[in-house]
Amino acid sequence: MRQRLPFIFSEILPPEARFFAEKSPPPLAGARTARLFALLALLTALIFTLAPAPLLAQSSVRPPGNAVTFPDAPEPGPANTLGTRSDAEIWDMIRGGSPRDPGVIFAPTPEGALMTTTGQQWRVLRERYIRKYAGWAPLAVIVLIALFHLIRGPMRLKEGRSGKTLPRFTLTARVAHWFMAVVFILLAISGLVILLGRVLIAPYLGREVNSALTSAAMQGHNLFGPLFILALFWLFVKFVAGNFFHPHDLKWIFRLGGLFGHHVSSRKFNFGEKTWFWLVVLVGAVIAASGVLMLFPWLTDDLRFLQLATVLHVLGAVLLISIAIGHIYVGTIGMEGSLDSMLKGEVDESWAREHHDIWYEQITGKKAHPETPKMKQEGAP
Repeated sequence: MRQRLPFIFSEILPPEARFFAEKSPPPLAGARTARLFALLALLTALIFTLAPAPLLAQSSVRPPGNAVTFPDAPEPGPANTLGTRSDAEIWDMIRGGSPRDPGVIFAPTPEGALMTTTGQQWRVLRERYIRKYAGWAPLAVIVLIALFHLIRGPMRLKEGRSGKTLPRFTLTARVAHWFMAVVFILLAISGLVILLGRVLIAPYLGREVNSALTSAAMQGHNLFGPLFILALFWLFVKFVAGNFFHPHDLKWIFRLGGLFGHHVSSRKFNFGEKTWFWLVVLVGAVIAASGVLMLFPWLTDDLRFLQLATVLHVLGAVLLISIAIGHIYVGTIGMEGSLDSMLKGEVDESWAREHHDIWYEQITGKKAHPETPKMKQEGAP
């Protein structure tokens, strides 16, 4: 006869434990044997109750034949969790080059670069050097001219004015000259305000005044810029014929243009005037091209061309402004009789003989410096 467990044990035991607990003890077993079976049933119940369900099901559930098994432990990662590249190297790859390498300014932009690195060099060049020192060039020229004028004085006509004049420039040539002069001066003033306003105007007149002047200068600069291109082309057409260099210009160079009293023969234009003409044409062309690129930045996809355009624009403008100051001095108070050529279109014969004697002989058929009896006697065999 099978002995049944008490009601409380039969209710709490799982079916597997209940099967063992309800087994009838051997016929010869007594009360001790019954208690032993009860204890074993209780331990079995505790094991089935406290053990995790997946562990119990593992032995009875078979995985399918095509099941994929993974190792229990994850694969070890790299020793350096940050990778093998430093942050600086990663950013250099994104920028397409190191900002510390000057070669990136001229090297083509690598494919896949997300940004350009030349902006740092451009900003340093503009703020630390161009904006800081460019304004000193015109001022230095003014100081040198003032010292020269005080020490040497203006160049007077040795023979005085003769009262006779020679035609030098036509009306259209003079209009082309003054058209260029007016446009150039307006661009020079507005450009210097844009470049140096933060340094020279804001600290003394205030940021509001500098902002208003800079905004007006920018509008005027953009307005007169296209007129400069027209004036440059007109100036080239009207004056290029007499401004080609000639071997006799070497004498002008060796004698510094007669600056210290030595006479130097020259044609319609001397070496200094020819050099000034070609500087205006060539440097002016660079200024015009860079200005167009800044006005229409969508003409290029490479930001470096825009950065280079701003640098060339400023340097070219400062160079022409500095030399133009000397040109204005010589053409006005620095040389007697020079201004007449651009105001009246005529020059005094004495001025033509002293400064452009070859040109004087070409248009008059006369000797600019006739030999005196003493010179003939010294030259006789």
